[in-house]
Amino acid sequence: MGIPMQHAMQASTATLHQQVEALVPLIEERAPLAEQQRKPDDEVMASLAETGLFRAFVPAAFGGDEIDTDAFIDLGLLISRACTATGWVSTFYMEHNWMLAHFPRQTQQAVFAANGYILAPASISPGGRAEVTEGGYRLSGQWSWGTGVMHADYVLLNAMVEGSEEGPRLFLLPRSEVTVLDTWYAAGMAATGSNDIKVENIFVPEDYTCVLKDMAVGRGAGLPAKGAERFRHPMMPLLCIAAAIPALGAAQRALELFRARLEGRKLYGMSGKQVDRPSAQILYGEASARVRAAELILRDVGRRLSAWGRTEEVCPMEERAEMRLSAALAVRECRDTVRRLMDSSGASAHLSTHPMQRIVRDINTLSCHTVFDTDIGAENYGRLLLGLKPASPV
Repeated sequence: MGIPMQHAMQASTATLHQQVEALVPLIEERAPLAEQQRKPDDEVMASLAETGLFRAFVPAAFGGDEIDTDAFIDLGLLISRACTATGWVSTFYMEHNWMLAHFPRQTQQAVFAANGYILAPASISPGGRAEVTEGGYRLSGQWSWGTGVMHADYVLLNAMVEGSEEGPRLFLLPRSEVTVLDTWYAAGMAATGSNDIKVENIFVPEDYTCVLKDMAVGRGAGLPAKGAERFRHPMMPLLCIAAAIPALGAAQRALELFRARLEGRKLYGMSGKQVDRPSAQILYGEASARVRAAELILRDVGRRLSAWGRTEEVCPMEERAEMRLSAALAVRECRDTVRRLMDSSGASAHLSTHPMQRIVRDINTLSCHTVFDTDIGAENYGRLLLGLKPASPV
């Protein structure tokens, strides 16, 4: 008798968790070097790929694991606690395979057959233009924020099609057909290597494109008529989770570092250690509770998102807006908590050899991602609650 599918997937996820966990010391050791090189460490990325991590959201029909959102969060946190930037690239690599599952079936077959998954940045902002031509499109443009491009084999680029009224379209191109511009000089998240991507009049076959509005609601052309529950939920909340996991991991690691300092740090002019001070105890207790609350919010968003994948209905805009805002508020809580912990960590935590200063810079930078703009998120959600149209896409 064969192993039931659910039990087999649970066993596979448990093994994957163990394999990724075994890489945590390497990831943490290479974090400073990755920042200096302004890209993820080569050995780290190769080792993560060997675990099968990037098959997480590949359809089972093409050999993927189709993990649930809790497992996604668990795996992303392992990496993000060791290096925020490497966690960021990894969670987006995973999520971008979910996006490919919405492309035409024959394209998935061809692409997934080569390596079992893709490593690809996905630039959702329409930074280019496409002209219709026989059999496909001619694509040109320049896209910023190319997270993952330094180890990519493909790229996903969003562009408007001239003369089309269907909205933006996502284009899948081999990495070899684009130019990577050395633009990523950032105060934080330097190790993501999120350089610009430039394309000049490249032909993209029709089958290597997907209408973004269909993917946005979990109804891409490449999904089967029935099943595929991991892919039939909206895109934006999953993107928000992928981007929020590194912030949560950074905050969890900051808590660990702060506690270690509490137990060994003596304050100038005062007897005893910082751990004996009521103010430090209050800060640590409150910070721990705030980070835990952020995790609960993120997991709740993930579980509700998965529930929509099990229905035939399309998730309404109001709930999509609320999930995006909730994830943004969780990230803000993580960022603000890390800042407070840093304020009480002493001057030596600012030394370039101390991981706390890198965590602070990384979380300050990632929290500025457009999906975490709480003003935009709250405006959209408020407008929808009041019966108005959203001010921006949800």
